[in-house]
Amino acid sequence: MPDSHRPLHLRWLGTVPYAEAWDLQRQLFAGDSHHLLLCEHPPVYTLGPRAETSNLLLDPDALGASVHEVDRGGDVTFHGPGQLVGYPILTLAGRRGGGLAETAAYVANLEQILIDAVARFGLTAGRLCGFPGVWLDPHGPRPRKLAAVGVRLARGRTMHGFALNVSTDLDWFGHIVPCGIADKGVTSLRAEGVGATMEDVVNVVAELAPAYLAPDRPVVDQRVMFRQRRQDLAPFSRGEGPGEPVSGGPGGCASSAGGSSGLAGATPWAPTATADDPADSPMEGVPVRLRGRLAEAGVTDGGHGLRERKPPWMRVKLRTDPRYLELKKLSRDLELTTVCEEAGCPNIFDCWNEGTATFMLLGERCTRACGFCLVDTRKPQAVEEDEPARIAAAVKRLGLNHVVLTMVARDDLDDGGADIVGRSVEAIRVEMPGTAVEVLTSDFKGSAAALERVVAAAPDVFNHNIETVARLQRAVRPSAAYARSLALLARARMAGLTTKAGIIVGMGETVAEVRATMADLAAVGVSIVTVGQYLRPTSHHLPVDRWWTPEEFEALARFGEDELGIPVVQASPLTRSSHHAGSVAASVTGSSATPVSLTTKPASAGG
Repeated sequence: MPDSHRPLHLRWLGTVPYAEAWDLQRQLFAGDSHHLLLCEHPPVYTLGPRAETSNLLLDPDALGASVHEVDRGGDVTFHGPGQLVGYPILTLAGRRGGGLAETAAYVANLEQILIDAVARFGLTAGRLCGFPGVWLDPHGPRPRKLAAVGVRLARGRTMHGFALNVSTDLDWFGHIVPCGIADKGVTSLRAEGVGATMEDVVNVVAELAPAYLAPDRPVVDQRVMFRQRRQDLAPFSRGEGPGEPVSGGPGGCASSAGGSSGLAGATPWAPTATADDPADSPMEGVPVRLRGRLAEAGVTDGGHGLRERKPPWMRVKLRTDPRYLELKKLSRDLELTTVCEEAGCPNIFDCWNEGTATFMLLGERCTRACGFCLVDTRKPQAVEEDEPARIAAAVKRLGLNHVVLTMVARDDLDDGGADIVGRSVEAIRVEMPGTAVEVLTSDFKGSAAALERVVAAAPDVFNHNIETVARLQRAVRPSAAYARSLALLARARMAGLTTKAGIIVGMGETVAEVRATMADLAAVGVSIVTVGQYLRPTSHHLPVDRWWTPEEFEALARFGEDELGIPVVQASPLTRSSHHAGSVAASVTGSSATPVSLTTKPASAGG
């Protein structure tokens, strides 16, 4: 796509740990997309390359804040709750370098965005010569800083940005010399009597920023929800059990933790309509509060009921070819349990007939409860330390050329289960050096150390599913985050791994939002993207908003490959993360591996 046609992708990401946002910035900075990331951070102090450490007056650890040395201009500053942080990562039009004049002009544009924004709330702000940022009463008796600006420019690309104090606790600034300026104060909108919320300020900045940052570009605006309450989640996400199975057969929507929604051998079931719902209403079984939250996110009462028949393209024919029967017998002989069977994946016959399935590590119980996924969420069982060796032995016995290793989320473990994943890859390498290994992991709660453990094992493909668009993240997977998933994929790509990610559609997203999510995945270097239709597994899970047509999936694939430059986009109603994993990986990595993979269950329990 010509650069002049590339849009500005504007994202409100909510609260994002600083290290994750920085790594996401770095990967975006290395590319050629145009992004404006808006977020808040947990308490953190950042220092530019020439910052004086003496300007940190107290030990940040004692204050509950982290410290990061970064490659922006400026001295020490604070980021924290109640502060709107903006990171424009873009190529400046007609600019090639990062000289002083160019940098000064760009900083002035950032300042002007904020000057115009606070004017909407009744404050007159300006600049103070020699002190970048936005000031109140800059030339009066009591100048005070409302927003800081610190940027980096190289070859016309920008990163870092601005921080506007909305309702920030100003006591945090008392533990540093802010920006190295000892004789001038810091303020916030709240301290100046402005009662605007973060949402109010984000909306104004989002409206004003494109005119200064990318005046000739279209804007693709996608934001996470601002509010979420536990009672607004799906009943399954609240821990109320799976509910009654939905009729119509298996589901098989792969989750970010590697599980699936859907029931193996599900039988037709006709629930009783409630007094509030007509028979087979799309919202039958969905609590009133969840409906309100869905409506707030833009998902209406339209959609499909529990007993409504699936469209023809979602129906799967039973095919038990000899290879399918052989794999089924081998899985029994080796005491294996496949995700394909456990989740009732609609591709089981297709995959097993060509010898493809998926290992699931760390048991069968997940510590999260996503609104689309049926994986068991009871208290997880103990880790079985011999699992990597047993998996490697199974791979050798079966003579597999390509192995997919997925996992349940294990937030109860210090490393999130990363060591078992890494050891499993390494054990397979010892037993079968020529076997290609793909991992599909959780987000490890953003732990860089956990990801490094998996990276050290050098899997051939690193897969992590972002699942849905930014607006629906907190409804669909309340324990995860859009920015965290992007940061995880960015870190894996920066480490040199081939990366892969999946999206499920049919939960209330728009075509434009799916395209925007694909653009974000492309911007962080993802090489393989899968897009498939959501199937509601039980009455306590999120309803199906609509059935995407095969033609719409084909259009998404063309968009991803032709316009975004993603090497491989698999998009179809029945596409799942591990479908044809070996052949797809081979097309990207150059491996000659034949796609074959299986899933273990420990002999005792879990798996």
